[in-house]
Amino acid sequence: MKTRNSLPPWIWTRADGLIACGFGTGAASVAPGTFGTLIGLPIYWLMQNLSIGYYALITALLFVFGVWVCGRVATALQVHDHPGIVWDEVVGYLVTMTFAPSGWMWWVAGFVLFRIFDIFKPWPIKFFDSRIPGGFGIMIDDVLAGIYAAICMQLMVYSYQHF
Repeated sequence: MKTRNSLPPWIWTRADGLIACGFGTGAASVAPGTFGTLIGLPIYWLMQNLSIGYYALITALLFVFGVWVCGRVATALQVHDHPGIVWDEVVGYLVTMTFAPSGWMWWVAGFVLFRIFDIFKPWPIKFFDSRIPGGFGIMIDDVLAGIYAAICMQLMVYSYQHF
């Protein structure tokens, strides 16, 4: 049975398809973006103790790589931003966690905040999501959602430390 998010079998035989579709998480029939964001957790775990410079550099490189890989897979699928393409969620979560303090509650807060901004796409996220083509268009709305979520995280951190 085909679902709204069905992916062709060839996607799993190509490295770009496997990565862009979150190593299988993008095949979830419900909430593939949420499942895809889960891939960001172990990647963040590996990166969390890096200096801010290295963290930002790696996140930027993963973004550039995502523009390429998501663009290739979207072209092959002939769908601009197929729900199964979830590498953008991984990078968006990493953006959210850029200045996050340590502790599991911040991991969860970042996850929830990122998903809220990615799902509801407040201005200008929705504008960019609908108007920018290719891999850059797929990636940029999630980076913006990550920036919004990171700002909220910092407000939460400030409130937690001062009240």
